[in-house]
Amino acid sequence: MDSTITTDVLVIGSGAAGISAAIKAAHDGHRVLVIEKDKYLGGTSAISGGWGWLPGNKQGRAQGDTREEQVAYIKALAGDSYNEDLVTTFLDGVPEAMDFFEQDAGIEFHYADKAPDYQMDAPGAKASGRAVTVAKTDARILGADRHRMQPYLMAYTIFGYMPEIGKDIATIIDANVSVSSFLYTTRKILKTWTETIFTGRSFDRTNGNAMMTRLMYAAKQQGVQLWTSTRAAEILRGADGAVSGARIEGAHTGVVEARLGVIIAAGGFSRNKEMRQQYFPHDPKGDNHVSPVIGHDGDSYRLAAPFGGHIDNSPHQPSSWGPITAFKDTLRRDTYFPHLRAFGLPGLIAVDREGKRFANESLSYHDFCREMLKNDEGREGTYAWIIADDKAMKRYGIGWAKPWPLPQALFLNDYLKKERTVKALAERIGLPADALQATLDEFNAYAAKGEDPTFHRGTTAFHHFKGDMKHTPNPNLETIDKGPYYAVRVGMGDLGTYAGLAVNTRNEVLDARGEGVPGLYAVGTAAVSVFGGGYPGYGANIGPALVFGYLAGRDIAAHAAARRGTTGGNADAVTVTEATAVGATA
Repeated sequence: MDSTITTDVLVIGSGAAGISAAIKAAHDGHRVLVIEKDKYLGGTSAISGGWGWLPGNKQGRAQGDTREEQVAYIKALAGDSYNEDLVTTFLDGVPEAMDFFEQDAGIEFHYADKAPDYQMDAPGAKASGRAVTVAKTDARILGADRHRMQPYLMAYTIFGYMPEIGKDIATIIDANVSVSSFLYTTRKILKTWTETIFTGRSFDRTNGNAMMTRLMYAAKQQGVQLWTSTRAAEILRGADGAVSGARIEGAHTGVVEARLGVIIAAGGFSRNKEMRQQYFPHDPKGDNHVSPVIGHDGDSYRLAAPFGGHIDNSPHQPSSWGPITAFKDTLRRDTYFPHLRAFGLPGLIAVDREGKRFANESLSYHDFCREMLKNDEGREGTYAWIIADDKAMKRYGIGWAKPWPLPQALFLNDYLKKERTVKALAERIGLPADALQATLDEFNAYAAKGEDPTFHRGTTAFHHFKGDMKHTPNPNLETIDKGPYYAVRVGMGDLGTYAGLAVNTRNEVLDARGEGVPGLYAVGTAAVSVFGGGYPGYGANIGPALVFGYLAGRDIAAHAAARRGTTGGNADAVTVTEATAVGATA
């Protein structure tokens, strides 16, 4: 039976942006309902690295990070797409949002000693102080709801265990050269298996799963209602012209009357073929892009379009790019592996279809893809090959293909190609053998000395951070000269769109006239990116999601009060016409 639910704030989407908005609005005394169309909570944020790029946080300020440097850096990356008003709102909001999450919501952020900005040669770049994450978390704080959290992207785990970015993953990388690291890794995997077998899922949550577990716990503590498998079919407008709620479908059906407004946090559109064809120049047929994100199928735009909501395509890059390998795993399941670090390691390079290097492999994943797009412009398809030799394969592996002592047979399918010689490998993957050999010869001559005069790989703190800091003479360079040889194909992918719903500094969706739609907000990747197409550092999507989500949750009641000519304050308690509508958690 359909029901009419009356609440204060309706949030559509349960990633970092939506939950941040929900926590703040609930903390301020408002009743909040979050709906998520997936069967799990957390969205793409839960499978992410869990970092947030948050310049002006307390560590950065203590280290002397100034507003002038922050603006200079963002402006350098955004170029002509720089939006001063949005950037000012974001930077003003960082300290307040961080204080709220730490002091009022109980989120324990981890401030890394070193997490370099991605373009260290740009003005205003910093080697540390801007990227923060959440430390490993015990998911049992959520009770039974821990099983409702979005599972890890399994291709990123090591037999089910997700290494925590930092010392944990650094130790695990040494598992094949250090007895203590091997034993450490074995304990982590066995603990994961034991907990999974007996309880259905491991207790330890790391990276994005840790962050979303903490945020979800804070939301529950504030009384936020969390409904999964529930889709927003249509956003509704009241007699006064303001957005008044939504019609919902799925596990819960009916109408939600949202007295203060609706916050759209349902992600971008990179899994919507028609919208990719329109906004991604490299994907005119809808078949030249793969995406590991959760959702992001254009719901945010679909819901806002009847109100004049439209895509702001001003960022010079319409998405935050990432090189992706799409393949079938050992069990023949469709799988994605985002290569966010892999070929910054020594002994791996990337070549194009002509067997030539075309970019610095130690660039950020976003900037590497920009180079891949430029290199393949006008060609059929956008792709490259990661090439490695036996030394690199045994030491580091290539992404999903893990190193010795794991048997390579696990990965020699759609993912990994192996041949005894460079010539045989080139013929196997369709590259000109002479050109590939010449590329390796030139690269090896300089890599032996720790140099890369062609693309300057291994020349910044960020490059080194992506590499192996113990490797000499350069953390990013090693010769590729010991057979057998290996190859993995990478194509264009993304971590969330940068083009998004046009919004103002109040996070209101803009209509066709450029005016804010009263009571309708968009945050996270549902809205246009504050960074204008640049990718500044670890957490370029999650940092703004936390801040703009917080600001939307903070301001929604004041905006409603201004429309009604009242002084605001807490809204009335939630009422429901069907007894089971509120209080359900599934």
